[in-house]
Amino acid sequence: MSKTYDEINEKIRKRTAVVLTAEEIIQLVDEVGVGEAAKKVDVVTTGTFGPMCSSGAFINFGHSNPRIRATRMHLNGVEAYAGIAAVDCYIGATQTREGAVDVAGHRDLHYGGGHVIHDLVSGQTVHLVAESDGSDCYPNTHLEKDVTLSDLPNAFLFCPRNGYQNYPCAVNLSDRTIHTYMGVLKPNMGNATYSSAGQLSPLLNDPLFLTIGLGTRIFLGGGIGYVAGPGTQHNPDVPRTDSGVPLMPAGTMAVTGDLKTMTGRWLRGIHYRGYGATLRVGIGVPIPILNAEICRYTAVRDAEIKTKIMDFSHDYPYMTGKVLGEVDYARLRGGRIEIGGKSVPCFGQSNYSDAVCIARILKSWIERGVFLLGNPVELLPATRGGKTR
Repeated sequence: MSKTYDEINEKIRKRTAVVLTAEEIIQLVDEVGVGEAAKKVDVVTTGTFGPMCSSGAFINFGHSNPRIRATRMHLNGVEAYAGIAAVDCYIGATQTREGAVDVAGHRDLHYGGGHVIHDLVSGQTVHLVAESDGSDCYPNTHLEKDVTLSDLPNAFLFCPRNGYQNYPCAVNLSDRTIHTYMGVLKPNMGNATYSSAGQLSPLLNDPLFLTIGLGTRIFLGGGIGYVAGPGTQHNPDVPRTDSGVPLMPAGTMAVTGDLKTMTGRWLRGIHYRGYGATLRVGIGVPIPILNAEICRYTAVRDAEIKTKIMDFSHDYPYMTGKVLGEVDYARLRGGRIEIGGKSVPCFGQSNYSDAVCIARILKSWIERGVFLLGNPVELLPATRGGKTR
């Protein structure tokens, strides 16, 4: 039994496609088996909503009179990279506002590029300042104005690394509190944090990249986006379970989409105390059930997905740190895990209920025939050497 993208898209157009979320396919496979489920189901939808630091937006702010070729750019006081073209810039999610200090006199890390992106998609006004050294063809040296997203000729989200395929569970074995991109970690293993939607996570439902690649159409930030290729740090050559699930960080996606179609509900600027600013990004990837093998992968459940427990008080833990053990996502989502005989409370950085919501929204789009599957022109590499399966 096999299906093609064209066959599934034709069913979507006719509104006859059978679509289940990554939660729902688990129950169906339990009831009828993988083979029968693969025959019945056309698409499985996934979702994740969590902090994704390697995110940002390309913005074109339009020509002024006289014209300017910006060499320095700030949006609400946050520096954006302007070395692209005359009136183009890129603002990164973790860049923080310049000049601001907190009550202790330290640099204020509360507002950054992620917040600027959130403000734009939420319809708020952003203050733009562009500076230049000037030239004969671009004589203007200073431009300052308030803009909204609708004022911008072009704006699109481009995230170099999103949707990490698994990620370590973080603890802190030192005797002091540490502040990290995994949240505040209490001393002496006082808590544990993790960041994945587990059985709903896109790349855990297609662990060997059989359907996801350049051109895959996705839910992105509340609008429609695309996978632009493998993300930075894409490293599929890691230990995996027999079902293909990686035991440490592996695949990633670069994603892009029109910022003007997105919303503040699914692109949310946030701040981590002691670390800085970032952006929560909502992503939902549809998995076409082309055959029984793909269906089997989409039926993965939290109890089958394991990750390493790492001490984040040492240098970049999942590369050099000591592995303290393994834990599955069923136990992580239970709110408490056992490490070395100690019961440790844990919480997720990625919001599972929001991931469910994204998977359901994407399911409804497909069922209504307003979202067709994108047949990737090249799958994400299945090996670090760049080979696809």
